[in-house]
Amino acid sequence: MKTDEDIYWQSLLSELIVSFNYIPNLVEPVLERYESALLMILGFGGFSIILALVHNALRKHIFHDEHNLDTTFDAGGNVSLSLTAVTVASQLIWPGDILHSATLTAKNGIAGPFWYAVGIIFNIFIFPIFSVQFKTRAPGAKTYLQVIHARFGRNAHVVFCCFALLTNLVITIGILLAGKATIQSLTKNASDEFTLLTMAVLFGSYSLIGGLGTTFYVSYFNACLVFVLLIVFVVKIWHNTDEEELAIGDVESMYNAITCIKGPEGNYDHNYLTFRSGVAFLFGVIEVFVSSAVTYCDQASWQSRIAAKPTQGVYGFLLGGLMWFAIPSTMATTTGLAYLALSAGNKTNLLTADQIDEGLVTPLIAETVLGSAGGILVLTMGAMALMSTGSGEVMAMSSIIVYDIYQTYIRPFRRGLTEIDCVLCGKKKKDIVKKANSTDTTRCSCPDASSCQQCKDDMKHRHDQHANAIKPPYTCNTHGQYRSYQDSLIGFKDWCIVMVTISIIPLGLVVFETGIDLNWIFYSGAIVTIPCFPPVILSIIWVKATGKGLISGGIAGLICGITGTLVAASMYEGGLSLFLKNTVQDYAILAGTCSSFGASLLGCIIVSLFTHNIKSVEDEILEWQKMYDIENPLYPWELNYREDLKGLVYEGKPSFEQMAQTFRRAKMVAYIGGAFCIVVFAVIVPGIMATFPKMDLVQFSFWIWGTQIFAVVMALVVIIAPMSEEIYKIMKEYKKSSYKMNGGYGQMNIITAEKNEEPEGKTPVTNV
Repeated sequence: MKTDEDIYWQSLLSELIVSFNYIPNLVEPVLERYESALLMILGFGGFSIILALVHNALRKHIFHDEHNLDTTFDAGGNVSLSLTAVTVASQLIWPGDILHSATLTAKNGIAGPFWYAVGIIFNIFIFPIFSVQFKTRAPGAKTYLQVIHARFGRNAHVVFCCFALLTNLVITIGILLAGKATIQSLTKNASDEFTLLTMAVLFGSYSLIGGLGTTFYVSYFNACLVFVLLIVFVVKIWHNTDEEELAIGDVESMYNAITCIKGPEGNYDHNYLTFRSGVAFLFGVIEVFVSSAVTYCDQASWQSRIAAKPTQGVYGFLLGGLMWFAIPSTMATTTGLAYLALSAGNKTNLLTADQIDEGLVTPLIAETVLGSAGGILVLTMGAMALMSTGSGEVMAMSSIIVYDIYQTYIRPFRRGLTEIDCVLCGKKKKDIVKKANSTDTTRCSCPDASSCQQCKDDMKHRHDQHANAIKPPYTCNTHGQYRSYQDSLIGFKDWCIVMVTISIIPLGLVVFETGIDLNWIFYSGAIVTIPCFPPVILSIIWVKATGKGLISGGIAGLICGITGTLVAASMYEGGLSLFLKNTVQDYAILAGTCSSFGASLLGCIIVSLFTHNIKSVEDEILEWQKMYDIENPLYPWELNYREDLKGLVYEGKPSFEQMAQTFRRAKMVAYIGGAFCIVVFAVIVPGIMATFPKMDLVQFSFWIWGTQIFAVVMALVVIIAPMSEEIYKIMKEYKKSSYKMNGGYGQMNIITAEKNEEPEGKTPVTNV
């Protein structure tokens, strides 16, 4: 029983807290450093390495393409629909999303995280349109920079390699800052060095062993775990009448608590439970521009889509957007509103404004309702999100270095080639010569590697000598040297992944010393990466785009974006003397992103219109042919599409018209599905909710139950669909491989022209 003295000192402490706005840090670390290391490095890291070994075994014994460099960066190029969707969602689940969505709820109310999510999925739903164009016009490309090099040459390629690496750098810094906030808030005495070393091991370990394919598998388990833990939070906070905290535990209690507190200035009647929030809507508009840099300029985004065929990529991206939307929206309405309810019951904020901005709302609520187990759950979600996004960036930077820097400039197989030359013999490619009506003396006559008997003999001989440390040399006169070159690239790829992973540690130490936070790098970084967005898209969809136009637009957008941000920031109190604070104010970000995007787009279009040489339909065909011919001559992309092209007659590879007709339905789904999803989430849903100035209990209950049901449905899809589809694909390939083994062993170790043949009774592709 409390004495009068105890009551006096407690009252005095409460008055001091209110008077001086002093709020102690209620988020307590729950793990020792060794426990955190064991959980993340041996637990998650060890589990991911096992997945990498499983993936390698499947590529070796089922798909027989483990010696292909491209498999490292495209996972075989035939990833299933649901696995693509899960990976899209998983790689968008930053630790910042788990933390930031609740932060927006605490600051702006229920509309804040909704418009944040809408701003991001706006680009996710548009991306399938450009993705299907990319996969049908450049089906053999592994990076979007290869398209720029093929169409516009060296100068444009160098400029946009810099933009691409800058984009990866900005995103990596954001991941490191989000990881630091997550790990150090829940691990006792976690130093910067410990945090960075842990993240480096998580990012690079399984990427080195299994490549991009393992990232898909890890992303699946990451998404499953995040949804399961999310449902745990939902049940504990919304459906637990035994909860000791009277303000939470059911919908009515939380509604009554939240309606008693004063909301932000930009909300209708200063209410937290309203969609009439100017600040939240403005934030959503800003997020559209900011997320465009992450979606379109990040090679990690493209390589996950490149790994799937056009149809799977379109459906996968749309479904992935729905999966991702369920996470921040449900997390925000759970932990964010729980924070507001508990603060109302406490008569004051439980965290300071700075602590809220640091993303400590979710960890606080987790520890409040679940104790130390809650902190472990948040750390688990954060660690899994770090693994997916971080490894994606490691693979993205490695692919740029391997394909666009090392293979293109440092050690090309054959120097001095143009986009119309064969890399094997140096002569003009067959399709180009035929369209240009050149003589046969200039025509490439290299046989197809997939049907080369010498290559089959080489692969069989090398497999028979698998016990020897030194493999016998390749003897094929046409492809032997290029196979040796590819083997050297595979070795360089391993070193590249290791070096990129190691470089994370000094990069993080420098970034942590600067004092910048996640909010600043995310929004200011977008200003310098958005200029890459219009050039990348125009290079894929506009035949009249030119290298001069893309370079001019990119540089103009960069200059205008930085200028617009600085001018707008200087108008705030303190001006540029408060650089880190004012450069990420709402209107400074809006000015920078809009001017950056607008100047880049206009510059690309105007300069290209004055510098292009497209005069006829033939010119257009030759221009598109440049990106259509991007491929690895040892593993032509046509082999991967043969099952989709059954019944078509073509020589070598299908024409543009045949590819367009084959994937016409995928294009229609991209346009119609993307537009429908945007209208539903950006117009219909907020329009309906905005008709209620302030939510009453019934409307609030409807919204809460709606988000929870949506999350449960997406959780079931995430858990069941990818596993079922992947098992079906592996069994199908196993039966196909068993059938081909009956015809000779040499077919096992090289992708042959019969890769997509079926047993007797099935009709193969007609390939003249």
